[in-house]
Amino acid sequence: MAAIRGHMHDTTGRGKAVTWRGRALRALAVATALAVLPVAGVVGSPAQPAYAAEYPSWQDVQNAVANVNNAQALANQVQAQINALSAEVTRTQQVAQQAGEAYAKAQEEYDNQVVETQKLQGQADAAKAEADKAKGVADRLIAELAKPGGGNLTTNLIARPGKASDLLKKWGTMSKLTESSKSIFDRASQLQGTAQSLTDQANTAQKELDRRKVVAQDAFTAAQTAAAAAETALDAETEHKAQLEAQLVVLKERRAATQADYQKGLAAQWGAGAAGEVSPSGWARPAAGPITSSYGQRYHPIYHYWRLHTGTDIGAGCGAPIYATHGGTVTYSGWNGDLGNFIQIDHGDGTSSGYGHIVNGGLLVRIGQQVGPGQQIAKVGTTGGSTGCHLHFMIRINGNLTDPVPFMRTKGISLG
Repeated sequence: MAAIRGHMHDTTGRGKAVTWRGRALRALAVATALAVLPVAGVVGSPAQPAYAAEYPSWQDVQNAVANVNNAQALANQVQAQINALSAEVTRTQQVAQQAGEAYAKAQEEYDNQVVETQKLQGQADAAKAEADKAKGVADRLIAELAKPGGGNLTTNLIARPGKASDLLKKWGTMSKLTESSKSIFDRASQLQGTAQSLTDQANTAQKELDRRKVVAQDAFTAAQTAAAAAETALDAETEHKAQLEAQLVVLKERRAATQADYQKGLAAQWGAGAAGEVSPSGWARPAAGPITSSYGQRYHPIYHYWRLHTGTDIGAGCGAPIYATHGGTVTYSGWNGDLGNFIQIDHGDGTSSGYGHIVNGGLLVRIGQQVGPGQQIAKVGTTGGSTGCHLHFMIRINGNLTDPVPFMRTKGISLG
């Protein structure tokens, strides 16, 4: 945790520090007031630190970080869902618009067909009226001719010789009118039949267009419903995101307070420079990486003979940070033969630690300097008798070498 590594100077300010528990309670109150949704995977409150009741432990710090990370991951998932829902809203709105345009077109075609049907029906009605009129005229003429004595032209001419001219003229006129009326009637009947046929076709077309209009309207209603549902889902997710962001603010504040109080706890317990993960007994892991070579007799990879390997090699990468494993005074910082650039720290309790093969320019402390557990003191390198970047880590008890792995295990630190 680079963010919480740093120098500390107050070893007696435990009472002056604002307690972590008080800050946590305030943050919890804010979270409750926000009424936000719970974050999946949030770690519960850990047990009180064994070394200082009013300060959080390293696990508290890790839990606070995990809470923020979990909330942020969930917020990212919700944002991705919002993006997908926004795209769905756009799509459904486009579908609804297209359905609305199809409905408008169907309505227009239906309305135009209604006008055309009405026009054709009017033509059919007019043709029928004309045919009925012509038929009426013809019927009256026929009735006139069918009157008693009026229907036989020869009898009339004999009985009324003086009126022969008038009778012939009247008969000719009536014949012409009859022929004309019949012609008009036939033509009107033909027009009526044609117009009625077109009207029937128009009515059929109108029914089909009405069916299409209903289908288009149903499609538009369905599209509108889908668009409204998409918008509702988007609104819900947007509100969810706002709640998560509010919770994230609280969790970040709690994380910062936990980290700050953890740092104060380290300073109060172990002095200036203490940082990072420190065990309850005040020891820290010197570097991050796997064990690549153990303490004890081994065949040297460079000199090709058996000799004592005086420490444990930790396979950290070139330039990786090296941390003081315990608080104390730097008694050596410089070149040391096969160990290359080397630092030694006297811990003041009969133990000392050594750090070898440090990169050139990677010595970050000087002789006589006080350091705290977890404080960065150097950078990994491959100077001296080394075949690659790693930390050669040593432990001495009363000046005598010991295997660092079991020793550090008793201090609550695993090197592997």
